[in-house]
Amino acid sequence: MLWTIIVALLVGCIVGPLARLILPGEQNLSLPTTILLGAVGSLIGAWVGAQFLGTDGDQFSFWGLILGTIFAIVAVAAYIAVTRRNQKSIR
Repeated sequence: MLWTIIVALLVGCIVGPLARLILPGEQNLSLPTTILLGAVGSLIGAWVGAQFLGTDGDQFSFWGLILGTIFAIVAVAAYIAVTRRNQKSIR
């Protein structure tokens, strides 16, 4: 279980900034926020993978890693979409 959390956090810290690079347009998002969003998304994805794929949490799961990566990208994209929408409505 501990290794799953550690790997999910490390993957999120890497995938968060990569997701920001992949997403088009200008983002007003700091690096620490990007890393935090990536880590949280990756943890959620790893948890979802453990729940639905039946891993017991004590072993490293390839599909948990894939889901963690996807959730990290979605978390960064969702944050950027929400903050971009709020910035446009303020102007």
